Amino acid sequence: MKHFYLIANEVKDPEGFYTRKITAYLEAHGAAVTNVDNTRPFSERHPLRMQGQEEAACALVLGGDGTVLRAARNMMDMDLPLLGVNLGTLGYLAEVEIAAIDEALDKLLADQFIQEERMMLVGQVYQQGVEEENFALNDIVISRCGSLQVLSFHIYVNGQFLNSYSADGMIVATPTGSTGYNMSAGGPIVEPGARLLLMTPICPHTLNTRSIVLAPDDEIRIEIPEGKDGRLQRVEASFDGSYQIRLQTGDSVVVRRADKTTGILKLNTESFLTVLHKKMSE
Repeated sequence: MKHFYLIANEVKDPEGFYTRKITAYLEAHGAAVTNVDNTRPFSERHPLRMQGQEEAACALVLGGDGTVLRAARNMMDMDLPLLGVNLGTLGYLAEVEIAAIDEALDKLLADQFIQEERMMLVGQVYQQGVEEENFALNDIVISRCGSLQVLSFHIYVNGQFLNSYSADGMIVATPTGSTGYNMSAGGPIVEPGARLLLMTPICPHTLNTRSIVLAPDDEIRIEIPEGKDGRLQRVEASFDGSYQIRLQTGDSVVVRRADKTTGILKLNTESFLTVLHKKMSE
């Protein structure tokens, strides 16, 4: 690799110390580095073309899992693999610790890595006759906004009615997102290279409601009906926790596997189970 994009979380690297360190190291080894803004809204994403330079081979993402998720959304049209460098406290996506950054950069420069393709979700929001489409690498979450009232949902899979739920919200997650909100809500942990959909209710108000594992080509439709006593329900659809849309009774969200994937570079030989053991022991 001879050209890298660098995406930094300015909150976790406020004075740019790690950004400058990584840039200097790569340039000293003959590589080019281009800093990329990771704050632009998803709707404004566009391919980057650097005049006079060959396209970057990967994007280095400095921060935590949230920074990697934003980069996955903002860079998805470029088909560019990401390598997360963890500046936070807990990272499943940002696997490289900053203390080992020199060794990691040496492996990248020598093309010693494995690229995994992670499935993504696309959510089509139908809101008062208007359709909007957004993407997520981890999950699409529909949760309440406003008062602390139980929500009602009607769930359809491939056009067939599955069940009505009373809960604080619903999570549709990818295998990559299984270790995020899905895990916190009691959902199963899945090997990130798998191909499937996870649907997990948040604090369900019944004793027999569990997560459901669906095939990767299934289509989930979540309808927002009237609430108890015919009240208007107001909810929020969140895509990877960084993009939100307000919804209400009569609106719906259709979730399915996206055509695009996110490339994640792996440098170490540790299995997912080994990494999971370490994270669960912290």
